[in-house]
Amino acid sequence: MAAEVSFDVASPHGTRTVTVSYERAGAGEPLLLLHGIGHHRQAWDPVLEILAAEHDVIAVDLPGFGRSPDLPDGFAHDLATVVPVLGALCEALDVERPHVAGNSLGGLLALELGREKLVRSVTALSPAGFWTPAERRYAFATLLGMRQGARVLPLPAIERLSGSAAGRAALTSTIYARPWRRSPGAVVAETLALRDATAFDATLAAGCDVLFRDDVADVPVTVAWGTRDRLLLRRQGIRAKHTIPGARLIRLPGCGHVPMNDDPALVSRVILDTCRR
Repeated sequence: MAAEVSFDVASPHGTRTVTVSYERAGAGEPLLLLHGIGHHRQAWDPVLEILAAEHDVIAVDLPGFGRSPDLPDGFAHDLATVVPVLGALCEALDVERPHVAGNSLGGLLALELGREKLVRSVTALSPAGFWTPAERRYAFATLLGMRQGARVLPLPAIERLSGSAAGRAALTSTIYARPWRRSPGAVVAETLALRDATAFDATLAAGCDVLFRDDVADVPVTVAWGTRDRLLLRRQGIRAKHTIPGARLIRLPGCGHVPMNDDPALVSRVILDTCRR
């Protein structure tokens, strides 16, 4: 069931109120789900029911994405700001050290939460931050192209394209290896989420200098990469393993950048296995 929570967070300009939209389902140890840039919490819909069978699952719209309002004035969309905001969100929801799974930007945030010892385990699916400068420029240019395409298409055109397998591929094949599996309604919704994301530009700008360089010690970590990821190429997983030697590195055969839709059963198993560790 979708809900909203508001909580206070300190900033250099004083205490400000942040509001976050989320969906919560299931029971058990808490599991926080974080989506990628330009997406929304519904990216996790293909695996939500499976995960909720074992966990109290909280799928979040990051600030400025989906239905969550942007961060207040004076807040940056960088790791130093968003990670404490997520920590304050957990406190507001009365959740202590959840497990966390994140995809892309969400995977980078999940690793940062693990590095800060704010979570019990980390599953990072194609996390950002392990790129070379050239790979980052390619990924950012691709994301900007997707964003521009979503902004210039009128709603009737998006709906018409989403009605066919070929149209869904045209809209989402950059992030899904099997875009035809996504429902027409889901493709319309996520295209609009990309178009309307108020934090997109600021988040992308904040990522220009991001490299994840630190180990994540004393927390179970799994890094999983789709073999058909066209946005963050899978060789970046090798760099992640070198940076976090204790992490499990897992291939997701036939999966793209957002693997939850391409193989829900496999992704669910990877997340649940990490939580059990």
